[in-house]
Amino acid sequence: MKIAVTSASGHLGSAIVKALLKDTEQGNVIAIARTPENATHLGVEVRKGDYNNRKDFNAALKGVDTVLLVSGMDHPQKRIQQHRNVIEAAKQNGVQKIVYTSIVGAEENNAFSPVVQSNRQTEEDIRNSGLNWVIGRNGIYIEPDLDYLDTYIKDGEIRNSADRGKCTYTSREELSYAYVKMLLEVKHNSNTYNLVGEAISQKELADFINQVFGTKLVYNTLSVEAYKKDRIAELGEFLGTIIAGIYEGIKNGANDVPSDYEKAAGRAHKSTLQMIEQYHQNHLQN
Repeated sequence: MKIAVTSASGHLGSAIVKALLKDTEQGNVIAIARTPENATHLGVEVRKGDYNNRKDFNAALKGVDTVLLVSGMDHPQKRIQQHRNVIEAAKQNGVQKIVYTSIVGAEENNAFSPVVQSNRQTEEDIRNSGLNWVIGRNGIYIEPDLDYLDTYIKDGEIRNSADRGKCTYTSREELSYAYVKMLLEVKHNSNTYNLVGEAISQKELADFINQVFGTKLVYNTLSVEAYKKDRIAELGEFLGTIIAGIYEGIKNGANDVPSDYEKAAGRAHKSTLQMIEQYHQNHLQN
């Protein structure tokens, strides 16, 4: 069975390719990347695939049985057609099954909602494709917070607008483990899973980081508006607005959802503390 992974040069795509290689032969895995040379380190066949180019995917999905469609990073309205390019090429090539990495979040009422809406539209397109399908709704990754640790330490705090809202964090490693099961096991077909861990507050996040890294971070809350201004100043209008929207969603409970992780992965999701310890270990080894 040939399995193709799109966006294979990205963080999640490459993690899934690596996880697949533990459970299936190298010759069965195809990495698809917009810039193929960025995925050659994965040690599998690499094919070119730009979401904007339907012809790329007509060629990239030849002889493929199952495709993992990693959600694109473009503006929400552009993503819908980009994902359709992959879905239509999959149908044309006789692909049997499509697995999609969607997201958890509120479909309205915050600045992240347009991204969630575009993901829901792709989910619908996949359900209507006539192919076998599985959809994972990813929680917020823990890694960006940990990658940002130097800034938190410099500031002595984690500061955002989530307030007391709870967030069900996950990690790329946990997600890749579940997606391999969803790709390889027939029993997951026609299911939509919330791929998330336990729900924790930002204060608990700071406490766990302190425990693992020996830091002394505190959590301070900002208003939604003040945090949005802060993010736009640092990251620009598009990304700043989206990040602010994510934390507004957390504040309002959009990320405190029940977890289907065990159904998808066949084991419990790691705790937040375990994920932070794992990150710490990985970075000590590198």
